[in-house]
Amino acid sequence: MDRAEVDTRIRSLIEPFNKKGVDITEATTFANDLEFDSLTVMDFVAEIEDEFDIIISMNQQAEIENFGQLIDAVTKLQDQ
Repeated sequence: MDRAEVDTRIRSLIEPFNKKGVDITEATTFANDLEFDSLTVMDFVAEIEDEFDIIISMNQQAEIENFGQLIDAVTKLQDQ
């Protein structure tokens, strides 16, 4: 699956979590722009892991701050 397909699928997964209707861009941050708390992050990561059949480690999660980084990480994990 290429980066554009990953982007599209993650955008559909993020919709229920985007309570404020923030316009999602590559630079959209989870903590500041979307105001995700730790529980929301865990739920969202679980959705992504299920959808793409991957595991995102806690260390990787700590490094992912914006939407673009998430797309890159999921794309890379799928190639492994």
